[in-house]
Amino acid sequence: MAELLALEEALERVLGRVRPLAPETVPLEHAAGRVVAADARAVADLPPFASSAMDGYALRASDTPGALPVVFRVAAGIPAAEALPAHAAAAIATGGVVPEGADTVVPIENAGETNGRVEIPDAAAPGAHIRPRGGDVSAGQTVVDAGRRLGAAQIGALAAAGVPHVDCARRPTVAVLATGSELRSPGEHLGPGQIYESNRVLIATVLAAAGAVVEQLPVVADEPDAHARALDQGLAADVLVSSGGVSVGPHDLVRQTAEELGVEEVFWGVAVKPGKPVSFGVRGDTLVFGLPGNPVSSLVGALLFVRPAVLALQGLADPRPELESGRTPVALRRNAARDEFLRARRRFEDDGVVLEPVSGQESHMIVRAALADALLHVPRGSGEIAPGASVRYLALA
Repeated sequence: MAELLALEEALERVLGRVRPLAPETVPLEHAAGRVVAADARAVADLPPFASSAMDGYALRASDTPGALPVVFRVAAGIPAAEALPAHAAAAIATGGVVPEGADTVVPIENAGETNGRVEIPDAAAPGAHIRPRGGDVSAGQTVVDAGRRLGAAQIGALAAAGVPHVDCARRPTVAVLATGSELRSPGEHLGPGQIYESNRVLIATVLAAAGAVVEQLPVVADEPDAHARALDQGLAADVLVSSGGVSVGPHDLVRQTAEELGVEEVFWGVAVKPGKPVSFGVRGDTLVFGLPGNPVSSLVGALLFVRPAVLALQGLADPRPELESGRTPVALRRNAARDEFLRARRRFEDDGVVLEPVSGQESHMIVRAALADALLHVPRGSGEIAPGASVRYLALA
């Protein structure tokens, strides 16, 4: 194997080959998880009028303290038909339009109404408990910047600002295949030397959560013609991801077949454990990833390299893996040559997140990985990381 690329350099080479996909207009109700391709701007002021933040009484601050007649009542959605007379109050509901002439709202619990008159015992401040027009956003202002992924808060903000649809990058298509004559689908009978195939659904789950439209292709036998047919079919997608067949054994046919199909290999081999024999290439606009066959290696490769590429295709402002901070309760020996990602469980304590590595870190132990909810990053280097030291991790859940 050629000299291994550092993790950071490999990721930069992947992102350097990504070209964001063309935008399309998406109804807001179908835009969750999509990436905004152009700044989404408010259609109207929010609030579109001065409104009450409390149930109470709208009046002039200069009339307090004092007793005032309640001349009309304002419900939400039904503005007052007239301005508020001098030295008078209007009962108002939360969200109601503050009548012309009023400059403050006194909460109902700070007032007492009897026989059509309200007693205000304390002086009120001008502007108190009034939401000014455009106080949240003005018409034409940006609600969500281009490059942001839309979650519940962003969707709610756009709806409140009157935005019915948004321009989003097209969701990338991804073809996922697994190679190996020994592989069988869950539910099938296992013969001698056979194992259940888990990598396609694992990879598909990671990438679908990142916004991709994923197709799982059939398992490919260790035979050149079968590889050629499967890879050629997968190259019609925006992204092709294979698992298995990227090492140097006699049945590792993926890289050679991809080259024969016109794929330019950008790199092979990354200084990461697990997941060293990762390959990445391009053919035209299609990104081609070859992940190792060991399930945990495929998981790590999908999270570190393929998921960022899928997000970058959608125009996400920063598609790199989001590493969070925690601390280790045990000593961690560093690998001189490779960054390591240990499966770990998070424990939330008053002073932060503690990451406890799970037992069984071998790359084939995918069931042990089900016990973990984080990948603890141990940077390459010498010596060890002491117990209690700060570490970074990638959340799995």
